[in-house]
Order: sequence, then C-alpha cells, then structure tokens
Amino acid sequence: MAEGLFKHALIEADKTDYFVSSAGLGALIGYQPDPIACQLLLKKNIDILDHRACQLNREMIHKAELILVMELNQKVAIEENEPSARGKIFRLGEWGKFDISDPYEQDLVVFEKVLALIEEGVSQWVVKL
Repeated sequence: MAEGLFKHALIEADKTDYFVSSAGLGALIGYQPDPIACQLLLKKNIDILDHRACQLNREMIHKAELILVMELNQKVAIEENEPSARGKIFRLGEWGKFDISDPYEQDLVVFEKVLALIEEGVSQWVVKL
C-alpha cells in the first residue's frame, strides 16, 4: 500500500523524478498484495494488482538514497545487517513519531487504520522531499 500511495502522491505533487519501490524483511516473495489492500487502494484510483512482494537485499540498500520502514525495529534490523545504511533509514511515520503495524491477515478495519497511517506518513514525506 505504501509504495502505491507514495508513487501516487509524488505524481500529484509533480515530483516525478523519484524512483519508489518496496521490499520486505520477511517478504513472501512473488506474492500479490492482499485483496483488502487492493480493494482499498482501487477506491482511491490506485492500482497495485501487478505488484509482487520481494525481499530487501544489499544491492537495494546500497542504491537507495532513502529507505523508509514501517517500524523502528525494522530500521534497527537493517542497520545491524548493513551498517552502511545508517543515516538513510527512517520510519514512514518519522515526522509524526509513529510506527505502522503490518495488517497481514487482519480484517478490513485494521487495514483501514493502517492505510490512514500510511497516508499520513506519505503526505509528510512528500512535503519534506
């Protein structure tokens, strides 16, 4: 959801010179997004149906200028495995000082709450970029 929302927000802000992609620390590689996530984003005219999950790797970390994570523990885990990433990893909710939990296998209400937090984080980052 975050990748789709971020791409959409950057286009709307006329900041199209950014490359946005997502990867997980424990991703179910090759899996499609959760149907609830797809449904919620389609209501916002954002189509993530073609997205496939991938695992974060060292090459991605080195190429990235900015890495946004959902939770503080993810930041710590990446920095422990790849110390060179320090200084370019922040939470999506950094400016609001909040973590965003993974809604995987949760119900619609949880996805809606997570979506609202992602939207808040994305809007704050788009302004900073």
